[in-house]
Amino acid sequence: MFKIALVFVVITGQGAVCNAQAIEEYDEVPVFFNIQRIGNTELPALIKDETAYLPVVDLFEFLKINIISKELDAVSGTFILPNADFLIDTPNNRVIFQGKTYDLKPNGIVKTTNNVYLRSEYFGEIFGLNCTFNFRNLSVILSTDVELPVLREMRQEQMRNNINKLKGIFKADTLVARTRPVFYFGTADYAFATSGGNEETPRDTRASLGLGGIIAGGETNVVLNYQSNYRFSNRQQYYLWRYVDNSLSFAKQFSVGKIRGQSISSIYAPIVGVQVTNTPTTYRRSFGNYVLNNYTEPNWTVELYVNGVLVNYTKADASGFYTFNVPLVYGNTNIKLRLYGPFGEERTTEQNISIPFNFLPEKEFEYTASGGLVEDGRDTRFARFSSNYGLNRHITVGAGFEYLSSVTSGSKIPYVNTSFRLFSNLMISAEYDIGVRGRSVLSYNMKSGLQFEMYNNWYRKGQTAINNTFLQEHKAILSFPFRTRHFSAYTRLSFQQIQLPNLTYQTGEWMVSGVVGTVNGSANTFALFIPGNDAYIYTIYSLGMRFFKNLIVTQQFQYEYTNSTVIAVKTSLEKRIFANGYANLSFERNYLSDVNNIEFGLRYDFSFAQTRMTVRKTNDTYRALQAVNGSIIHDGISGKTEFNNYTSIGKGAVLIIPYLDLNGNNKRDKGEPKADGLKVIANAGRVKKSAKDKTILIMDLEAYAAFNIELDPSGFEHVGWKLLKKNYAIVIDPNYVKNIEVPVSVFGEVSGQVIKLVDETEKGIGGILISIYNDKSQKIAETTSEADGYFSYLGLLPGKYTARIDTEKLTELELSVNKTSFDFTIKRSTDGSFVDGFKFVVKPVR
Repeated sequence: MFKIALVFVVITGQGAVCNAQAIEEYDEVPVFFNIQRIGNTELPALIKDETAYLPVVDLFEFLKINIISKELDAVSGTFILPNADFLIDTPNNRVIFQGKTYDLKPNGIVKTTNNVYLRSEYFGEIFGLNCTFNFRNLSVILSTDVELPVLREMRQEQMRNNINKLKGIFKADTLVARTRPVFYFGTADYAFATSGGNEETPRDTRASLGLGGIIAGGETNVVLNYQSNYRFSNRQQYYLWRYVDNSLSFAKQFSVGKIRGQSISSIYAPIVGVQVTNTPTTYRRSFGNYVLNNYTEPNWTVELYVNGVLVNYTKADASGFYTFNVPLVYGNTNIKLRLYGPFGEERTTEQNISIPFNFLPEKEFEYTASGGLVEDGRDTRFARFSSNYGLNRHITVGAGFEYLSSVTSGSKIPYVNTSFRLFSNLMISAEYDIGVRGRSVLSYNMKSGLQFEMYNNWYRKGQTAINNTFLQEHKAILSFPFRTRHFSAYTRLSFQQIQLPNLTYQTGEWMVSGVVGTVNGSANTFALFIPGNDAYIYTIYSLGMRFFKNLIVTQQFQYEYTNSTVIAVKTSLEKRIFANGYANLSFERNYLSDVNNIEFGLRYDFSFAQTRMTVRKTNDTYRALQAVNGSIIHDGISGKTEFNNYTSIGKGAVLIIPYLDLNGNNKRDKGEPKADGLKVIANAGRVKKSAKDKTILIMDLEAYAAFNIELDPSGFEHVGWKLLKKNYAIVIDPNYVKNIEVPVSVFGEVSGQVIKLVDETEKGIGGILISIYNDKSQKIAETTSEADGYFSYLGLLPGKYTARIDTEKLTELELSVNKTSFDFTIKRSTDGSFVDGFKFVVKPVR
């Protein structure tokens, strides 16, 4: 009703009239802001002809942008970077940013008696803060590709909290445990893509449908895949039932279906079988770090998740290179990477990375047992048992057995392994697979950031378990970051030697990557050394630059030194169009293969789906691609259904339902309405607030992890609405929307006055204690009168109370009182009951 009233105010023009430049009339109303990947807030805005003017100071302060002057005629400060000065020049209707003057349309800036408002589109055109205003529901969606200070601060705080969780440091006043329904359907993913061109590129259509739910208390995921150019095959389909109970001692996870796990042998087909392990999904104390680096798309943001929680993030350079320090935890370290496009479109790709070290606390034992059939068309049987035991804090030993019936050199492979730390920064891991391979890994890190790694593999001649013909494989990597005030760079040098039965050759790589301001560049040099041949050496030079706030240009150049020739050049442009649209254009010329590639792509992210279209021309061959994907989240308890433009299967959600606890029993009873204005600070996921039913849905949460939220009552419209508990730790269930009813206590207030009567003259007296008792004569609160004699206390639940004056204090002051106590009742009310008029009259003792 509140939003409807606001819309009516805007339409009828009967709202608060502001003197904007002493000419026009505007309506000042509160507007709901949804700031992508940051959260929600409510700020005042001016509305005229369905155009929004947004408050400069209020919005910039929320985004943690530095403001030096808040004068109505001149709002100035620095935008993110210390040298990026800005000035909102109200009298001259202009904005000066980084030395450039933007002359605005008439009334581009509106000044009221206490605020300065800027037309919404100028936030995007000048500062890169794209604000999309929805007149119907009075909301603004703010999206940006710049690293806002508030986003950096939130991520850093989130990382600190999550790393503390990995170390076992976590505090919450309310813990919500897991839920295990017998049957529940909660999520669905869908994707459709079709491509094709001329006769040389026949049409190919692909579709997938995934369903996620809970059966018999266990996570159940089914994904059906279809491809027009291939027959329907069970090998293309995915299904898994997984039951997790960390309270069990002998086994904590049970999986049935398409299982995943490590193997010594090379297995390229899915395994249908059973897996049991006593490894918990909970966090265990962090003890060290491991450096991880790899390549992705240029200029993409990469987020690092350790066992389901965000612990770090970085941005890939112009060649796509990124690096992380991964905190190691006891037991299995599950590493997941999420990759985001450069314009914040939140198109994610997930990768699971294997860490070569496995440490356990002293005297702790873990095992994993797996078995099933490999879908390779030969009914290959697979079985594996692995175990590890912590000898002490520094040494963990392990042993196991693997069986794969298709291995001709020996289907049974026993093995032993160990991981140990000589020092806090020196770790060694070794494994011996009998009849197949021996391997070792050494990692040494210095405080300066320098890291040295050594990988060694020795293969038994004639083995067929691992699909290669190597006899030996050795690799050394030296990496080092260096930073100055205006410049940061990273270099990595690696050398690898591979011994084959009749040949030994070496490869090398030297990578240098650096960032200066908005320009990042890299040079990757690769070398191949084969005995009897000239060395083959080439370098890929990459340079990425940002222009006009939302245009990214990436240039690549590949040069081969042996023959002094250019191998290839590539130019890519990517630009944001509209609020959630993106366009890219690239040209690539490969001189070695005489191939020209031209590609143009468009994509648009709706709230319910991601869509994209790409046209690619390779010499005289054309190929076009059209695709759409998204997901659905269904809450079987509240009946809510949400459409999203990202995957949801295997993840969980939380629905926060704030309600007015009118009788104070911390239980939602019939007739108790929902409370509006609650704000949520979440350490993960995506927050979506419903203006219709006052609920807050937090989606995209990692299953089995403890999710921490902080409730902020500052948005409540009544001062009597309070939260008794603000910090919640919620264990997330997969494919499930967990409903959390949050009681909002409606407190009443009592007030009165202590009067000193002297010669028929009344005067307030301060410092007198007033105690408040409930109907059981229990003291529950106290307050003290102010200098004018008035006292008040806010925080009383509905019920009967007694306010009693401190007679001992009065005796010390040689005062008497006409009445020592007053009885009163706090009534049940949505606004909070207010009781007033009590007057304690004291006078000197004669």
